[in-house]
Amino acid sequence: MGRFMKPLTLSRLSTPLLSFFLLMQTQSLIAESLPIIDTHIHYSHDTWDMLPPEKAVQVLKDAGLKKAFVSSSSDKGTQLLYQAAPDLIVPVLRPYRKRGELSTWFKDETVIDLLEQKLAQNTYAGIGEFHIFGDDANLPVMRALVRLAAQYKIFLHAHSDAEAVRNLFAQDPNARILWAHSGFERPEVIDEMLASYPNLSTDLAFRYEHASNGTVEQDWLNLFNKYPLRFMIGTDTYAPERWYYVIDHADWSRDWLNSLPETLRTNIAYKNAHALASWALKNKDY
Repeated sequence: MGRFMKPLTLSRLSTPLLSFFLLMQTQSLIAESLPIIDTHIHYSHDTWDMLPPEKAVQVLKDAGLKKAFVSSSSDKGTQLLYQAAPDLIVPVLRPYRKRGELSTWFKDETVIDLLEQKLAQNTYAGIGEFHIFGDDANLPVMRALVRLAAQYKIFLHAHSDAEAVRNLFAQDPNARILWAHSGFERPEVIDEMLASYPNLSTDLAFRYEHASNGTVEQDWLNLFNKYPLRFMIGTDTYAPERWYYVIDHADWSRDWLNSLPETLRTNIAYKNAHALASWALKNKDY
């Protein structure tokens, strides 16, 4: 600091400059402290060997997550994390015994017995994330999933195209579906689907194109404003190395969420996911 310069204090700032300084300080605190619920975390068998449950839980906590929706192949990973941090983990039942079943599970009717056994044993908020497309959503195994979700009053986490989602709702118009990656669809298709199905919500995993340099693109902003209760944050740790991005993804999410009005920001960050988990886990031992 120069010899004749006085330290810059808030009392010496002009009113407009003071307002700007306080606004920047407030936004910085919001960005650092904004809670997030991540609705798309996997902890599968090739991950827990590399990252033990205690360390995985610490990663989630270091990311500032309020909750994490966790599923795994097999379900052992979900149970390991839930046992380590029941206050943090929202358990979701994946219909895969191991990796490599993405394109075969819905043809294997023994999956039905597996799900019935697990649902009777443990507490879950949903079934998924599962991969199903087009008319395959009408096969017997998938119909059983829809039936079990209705029986246990839990949601379906579907990595699906729009046609499969329509087929699922045709089986049960009252189903609650969390659409993984927003179906990787264009905003206008997402708009059409959300308008058609009031119980459809979407996660934003890998939908990076909706935010650039912390600014939400207009077509996505229009969607968020039109459906403020239907979007949720997701990372998708589909492979072990994706766990290295959990903290960065949470920080990046806070960056663009901070550009939204407060109510919309907190809805997408955690309130929408909290509402879905609360609905699914109501009156359950959780």
